[in-house]
This record gives sequence, structure tokens and C-alpha cells, in this order.
Amino acid sequence: MSEAVGSEGSELRSAAEAILIVADEPVTTSAIAEALGIDESACEELLEGLAAEYRGEAPGSRAHGFLLRRAAGGWRFASVPEHADLVEQFIIGGATARLSQAALETLAVVAYRQPVTRGRVAQIRGVNVDGVMRTLHARGLIEEAGAETSGAILYRTTGDFLEYLGIDSLDELPPLAPYLPRVEALGEIVEQADEMAGRRTP
Repeated sequence: MSEAVGSEGSELRSAAEAILIVADEPVTTSAIAEALGIDESACEELLEGLAAEYRGEAPGSRAHGFLLRRAAGGWRFASVPEHADLVEQFIIGGATARLSQAALETLAVVAYRQPVTRGRVAQIRGVNVDGVMRTLHARGLIEEAGAETSGAILYRTTGDFLEYLGIDSLDELPPLAPYLPRVEALGEIVEQADEMAGRRTP
């Protein structure tokens, strides 16, 4: 066991929890390490230990109603999948706020072709995507990423997109690019993320 989880372990763990509980987005290991004044490897071990404790896997621990998981290159708290339905009902009163099929298809094109213009997305999908692109932008799933020499705005996915899918980086996306437009796997990732994270999808 490292020094980080030894004699000062309890205080460091408490401090890490305090940082994570107030964060409104995933916090990187390096940021937490800097705040705690420990090296990154020790912080990684501390966070992994906390995650195991919340899952009930550490000696003497019990499973909790929340977990600590990796998301968008950092760490954040989330409710456990066993209570996903209960949490969703509590937050949104039974109403659903899932993305439409058209939005998922458009999001898939942006994800695999980014940075990409709105016109190119429309060309790939074969329909006008202005309204859907505005919706995705408003929900924080895509953002502007410069412009082509013609002046057409380029779009890319955001950190919120990674959180939405419950993945850590774009490298974890399945190899769909040669077959676009096709969104079955993207929808499956969303469903799996819902089950794993036990949280509302945008």
C-alpha cells in the first residue's frame, strides 16, 4: 500500500471525495493530485481504492447507491445502475428526454467525421439537419471547431458527448466510420451507458 493510502490515507480520501462531490464535470487525476499535494500515481491508486470501496469490493466495505467512475478523461460520481429507473423517475417524473433517431444519426455522423460541416452532415444523411444540429449544439453535445476556407463552420463532439455515452475518449467508439450512416451501435452505447451510470440521458 502506498504512502498516499497509508497513515494519511483517511484524510486524503476525504479530501478527494470533497473535491469530487462539488465538481459539475469529470475531474482529472492530475487535477486531484495537484489539489491534494500528492503525485499522480499515488492519486490514481487512491481513486481506484475509493471506486472499489463504493462497489463493495474493498475489505470491510459494502456496496453503495453510488459509484466513482471514469468519464471524459476524468472521474465523477454516478448512481448505480440498479437504481436507474428510480433515479430517472425522481429526476424527470417519468418523462423521457432521449435523443430522437434523427438526432442520434446526426450525432453519429459528427462523431465519426469530425470536424465536419453542417452541409457535409446533411449530404451524408440525405436530409436537412439544421434543426437537429441546433438541438445538439444547445444540449452541449457538439461545438464549433473553426471553419473551412470557404467559411463553412466545422463541428466536433464535446466532453459532454463522451459523458453522454459513458466513454473516456473517442478511441472507444466502435469502428463504424466506413459504414455511415449507421447508428445502431451508437444507440447501444447510449443504452449501456444508461445502465452502467444509472443516470438520465440528455
